[in-house]
Amino acid sequence: MSDGEIYEKHADDLVRFATGLVGPADAPDVVSSAVLNAISSRGWAEVREHRNYLFRAVVNEAHMQHRSRTRRRWREARVAVAQVNEPNWLAIEVQEFVDALSVRQRAVVVLTYWDDLHERDIARVLGISEGSVRRHLARAHTRLREMWRHE
Repeated sequence: MSDGEIYEKHADDLVRFATGLVGPADAPDVVSSAVLNAISSRGWAEVREHRNYLFRAVVNEAHMQHRSRTRRRWREARVAVAQVNEPNWLAIEVQEFVDALSVRQRAVVVLTYWDDLHERDIARVLGISEGSVRRHLARAHTRLREMWRHE
């Protein structure tokens, strides 16, 4: 199967997954960067589970984008002037809570609740153990509950 056929076969699933990680505006860019990096990597020729490899590449790309965005927000916050009018505080608060989760936690949450995958399937897609899947999901739940209580 050619690289183009592999991409076409998995593109919709990858974009849907990336949407859960980074939102609809950035998902196509994350997927395209992840796929290009994966296909151009040295080990691509030996990959047997292309779908799982590409899902992990999307997680890695989302993680890099999240780090970059976090650094940018921090820099902007240092110089930003306080705004007089506050926009919809609840939507911003929820987005901040979700953004505070690690990329791995968000990946597990998306695959669990949006893609309705079982732990063993999530573990295979992300290349981690089932115990890690349970741990990331539990930590995500705990972290979201804590953030909501403290608000």
